[in-house]
Amino acid sequence: MPRSIQYYFSLHSPWTYLGNELFHEIARRHGASIVYRPMPLRSVFDETGGLPLPKRHPVRQRYRLVDLQRWRERRGLPLVLEPKHFPFDPSLADRVAVAILAAGADPAGFIADVMAGVWAREEDMREPEAIRACAVRAGFDSEALLAQAASETVRQRYEATLSEAVAAGVFGAPSYVLDGEVFWGQDRLELLDSALSSGRAPYRPDGAV
Repeated sequence: MPRSIQYYFSLHSPWTYLGNELFHEIARRHGASIVYRPMPLRSVFDETGGLPLPKRHPVRQRYRLVDLQRWRERRGLPLVLEPKHFPFDPSLADRVAVAILAAGADPAGFIADVMAGVWAREEDMREPEAIRACAVRAGFDSEALLAQAASETVRQRYEATLSEAVAAGVFGAPSYVLDGEVFWGQDRLELLDSALSSGRAPYRPDGAV
């Protein structure tokens, strides 16, 4: 039976950006489907005890910059350590991804382009024009998507992902959930790959098999 992976992410996360290409490659190789879950990451932090970047201790912030360099090299991706327009509110871009999903379309091209816009091209993804350009390049009707992203239906769907994420055990981005087992962070992708290859039963917090 084909397996399904729940993909919880936010489009302003550098770790989501660094892992996105490899994650899709892993899913393709194993014939696994991806269930995209754009989520309001700040709300997830608030609910689960996480801190947004500006509120973290300077020691943690400095370590993050070193780790980004390691993974930039490892993944072979362009990444500006401190892009001009970060941090920012990603909710509009996230809701456009929700609107794409609501239309039954594949958001992969759009989400990859938005994240490259933030982390490689230093574009301001708060601006509707920047998001509109990503939608056009991904082959969508940008005006229709922006209108849908502003709708109450899409807003409610986006906000509902908060409770879904927490119920799934998710507390950060990216998180990949396979058969109820959470793999948090793009540095767990090799472990996700191994779990898919082996077909093992998911690990549980209580150690039960």
